[in-house]
Amino acid sequence: MNDEDVLFSITDKNLDSGLRGVPVGTCQTSFVDPYEGVHYVGYPVEDLVNMEEEDVIFLLFYKRLPTEEESQEFRAELTQRGKNIPTGALRVLESLTPGSGHPMEWLSIGIMALGTAEKTGDTRADAMNLIARMPELMARIFRLRGGEKEKLKPRKPGLGLVENFVHMMGFEGSQARDIERVLRFFFILHMDHGGGNLSTFSGKAVASGWASIYSSISSAMNALSGPLHGQANQACLEFVKRIGTSDHQEIEDFVRTELANRRKIYGFGHGVLRAEDPRARLLFELGDEICPEHEYFKIARALREVIPPILSEIPKISNPYPNVDIASGSLLHSVGFRMPEYYTTFFGWARVAGISAQILDERNARDGRGTPIYRPKYIPKNQPLRRIE
Repeated sequence: MNDEDVLFSITDKNLDSGLRGVPVGTCQTSFVDPYEGVHYVGYPVEDLVNMEEEDVIFLLFYKRLPTEEESQEFRAELTQRGKNIPTGALRVLESLTPGSGHPMEWLSIGIMALGTAEKTGDTRADAMNLIARMPELMARIFRLRGGEKEKLKPRKPGLGLVENFVHMMGFEGSQARDIERVLRFFFILHMDHGGGNLSTFSGKAVASGWASIYSSISSAMNALSGPLHGQANQACLEFVKRIGTSDHQEIEDFVRTELANRRKIYGFGHGVLRAEDPRARLLFELGDEICPEHEYFKIARALREVIPPILSEIPKISNPYPNVDIASGSLLHSVGFRMPEYYTTFFGWARVAGISAQILDERNARDGRGTPIYRPKYIPKNQPLRRIE
């Protein structure tokens, strides 16, 4: 590209379209191929999904995989930052009424509380502190909101990010191992998704005004909390539970009735992809390994077979295939997380690393001057000039 290349021509139909498809910047951490899915710094996500999550975070931050020595040093840094969480930083969560609000609201409040307790002013340091302390924040949200403070175990950051959360939640034995496997898989699959999704875009827009990493990521979590974005995995499991059967004919009858009543079919379609999301395939493969007979997973697997041909009958649907949300909820349910309203917090936890890496890239752009503050142009409409008589 050069300064004279025409990348996109704006017409009237592009206005009031949510900037859908309009180029506004560049992204160095990830991209979504319409047919091959999400890639992190050029690697298809399926090449990375069985790695340690800390190594994938390193990749997003430094645009290359770590050496063994770098991996150990990076983990050691996260461990140290996780140990040094400021005393009382998350005490504000104890003042909230158990069961109140949505867990995503607790997540946003917790991130702001961490920033209130300690900000270094160094974007990388603050990002690393937040990433390192997310497992404790997550465990406290689960236990405090659930009115189960006594079940919260002391932190052990040296175990690793996912393992520390599982330990603090009090899971043990084979259940702990299954949870760690599913969460690590989920974490890596959801860590980044290009630069234009709502939560990432929101976080970067706030950061462009040189707000702190905590304010920026909290804003991103608020964007993620909506039912059209991050809550899709929650809605998808609730959809699976409503169907309640893996019988193909009953599913087809249910789906056709939903479509006739203009109701949404959850877990299918994607804003960029034009084929089945590879992340969905990977989750189905994991489910076939760890929970093949789980009731909700069997329903999700049946939906994968039954629904695409039905949606293909509708001309305006460009992608009738499963997306990442179709199976993620059933897998989380199978290992013990039985309350779908918490699922989006896992999505948010994963996305903290990717959004932080993108904010760092934008802060370092233009020889350290940073990407300019976001300021899209809006065209005046229905505002004829007039005066007070």
